Amino acid sequence: MRKALSIFFAVSLFLTLLVPAIGAQGPSAQGGSGEYLVQFNGPVDHGLLRAFGVNDEDVLHTYNYLPVVNLHLSERQAFGLSNHPQIKVIEENYEAQALGQQVPWGIPHVQGIDAHSEGYTGEGIKVAILDTGIDNTHEDLNVQEDGHSVFTDSANSDPFYDGSGHGTHVAGTVAALNNNVGVVGVAYDVELYAVKVLNNDGSGSYAGIAEGIEWAIDNEMDIINMSLGGSQSSSILEDFSNLANDSGILVVAAAGNSGEGRGNRTTVGYPARYDSVIAVAAIDENNNRASFSSTGPAVELSAPGVNVLSTTPGNNYHAYNGTSMASPHVAGVAALVWAEKPELSNDELRQLLRDTAVNLGSSSYYGYGLVQAVEAINYSGDDNGGGDGDNGDDDDDDDDDGGNGRPGGPGNGRPW
Repeated sequence: MRKALSIFFAVSLFLTLLVPAIGAQGPSAQGGSGEYLVQFNGPVDHGLLRAFGVNDEDVLHTYNYLPVVNLHLSERQAFGLSNHPQIKVIEENYEAQALGQQVPWGIPHVQGIDAHSEGYTGEGIKVAILDTGIDNTHEDLNVQEDGHSVFTDSANSDPFYDGSGHGTHVAGTVAALNNNVGVVGVAYDVELYAVKVLNNDGSGSYAGIAEGIEWAIDNEMDIINMSLGGSQSSSILEDFSNLANDSGILVVAAAGNSGEGRGNRTTVGYPARYDSVIAVAAIDENNNRASFSSTGPAVELSAPGVNVLSTTPGNNYHAYNGTSMASPHVAGVAALVWAEKPELSNDELRQLLRDTAVNLGSSSYYGYGLVQAVEAINYSGDDNGGGDGDNGDDDDDDDDDGGNGRPGGPGNGRPW
């Protein structure tokens, strides 16, 4: 049992003035009035302004660093000033608006925006991102001070330095802030933890992943996201995955990017392939399987994984493809649901996500289907669920993948 309830885009909130210059032709000499920005060729001459009938109360602001004043003028006054040799330019004081955050297509696709509108934000849920680290200086992320790196070398020992950008991208899909900056994540109020198990080149080992899982257990995480994997099985890595599950943690991982053609072969990697881990496949905006998405009986849920926009280091944003991008959608949805249904065990939550997923077709491609946040939150148990009912656990003895072509070889983890 687990603990009880414990948005091309702008990179910052800013104002843009679209102000076409008014030249010698100036504004019309016909009626009306409004606000204007007036720049002098030399120092601001208030005597000149008074000569044109500008009273003190019409001077709204005088700037310090440029000879500019913000004035309330009639169009006749503005026209007259625009033709005076002491005036460099007059501009209308146009209205500006804040450029708000962008909503990546995947967030509403998993009912994240609908959940937000109903007050569901994932507050109090602890999510560990086992990856290349997270840039904790990103203005669109709130990363907890506690974190861990499995590396001891100076280049990789800081869990809050992400030389790859992969982990920061994954973190943004889970929890980019609802702050009128950049993008928004699925569950923007979760407690986000950086666990660096892949180095700045995106490489790691099963030993490092196991250490990261152990840290998550020790620090009482609720959800682990692993957008990484390898082609070879490891009984020890499986044991650590099982231990996390037995400890009440919901373990979510990318299925892998080794999909091929019709997807008739079992190509799901590890640790996603283990029974204790939710293997997440990738779909596009039309709910079609991404061509790269790994397939097989171990696929459990599907989520957006094509052209996914999210945070990257240095207050940047980029769109990536991969089951790595799909997995954090599921982790985020799970956080939304668990925050509202804290009485559920991790196994019960997992079943609920299955029961309320939208059936997309072949379980080998999509598992039980597209994960849905609001459906899971509102589920009463009386519905039939969205899965197709034939998703089974993978039997390692039946696989014929012979290695899925991922770089690194046996015992190495890679970002997916």
